Amino acid sequence: MGDLLRFRDDPAPDKPGVTLDAFLDQKDATSVLLEAGDDVRMLLPVLDRVRLVEIDFPRFRDGRGFSSASILREAGYTGEIRAVGDVLVDLLFFMRRCGFDGFEPDNPFDPVAVEAALSRYPGAYQSATDDLTPIWALRQSATA
Repeated sequence: MGDLLRFRDDPAPDKPGVTLDAFLDQKDATSVLLEAGDDVRMLLPVLDRVRLVEIDFPRFRDGRGFSSASILREAGYTGEIRAVGDVLVDLLFFMRRCGFDGFEPDNPFDPVAVEAALSRYPGAYQSATDDLTPIWALRQSATA
C-alpha cells in the first residue's frame, strides 16, 4: 500500500476495515471497507459506531466510491472516509469535494503533485458536500 494522506486532526483509527457484511454482523467493529458494488446505505442505521469508512477503488474507471462518500456525508457522517486502492492524484480535488478526507493509494503520491491537484481549481460550479461556495452563488450574492 502507498502512504497515508490524511486531512483530519483527530487520531487515525488503528483498526483496519472489515467487509460490510462482517461489520454489520459484529457489534464491536468500528471500521468498514466498502468494496465496489456494496450498498453504502446499509451503514446508515449504524453510523454512530463507525469511525472509519474505507472505500476501495479497484481501478480508476470505477467512480461508485464518489457516490458512496457523498451519501455518507449527506447522511451526517463526520468520521473519516478514506479512499484506498487505485486512487489517482488528479482526482483528489473532486474526491475531497465528495467527502473523502483520507487517501491510501496503491502508489504513493508526489507531494508537489498533491498540492497542484488540490489548488488547481480555485472555485467550483456545483454544490457538494464540502464548504466551498459555488461560483453561481457568489455571483448571485454579488448582484443582490
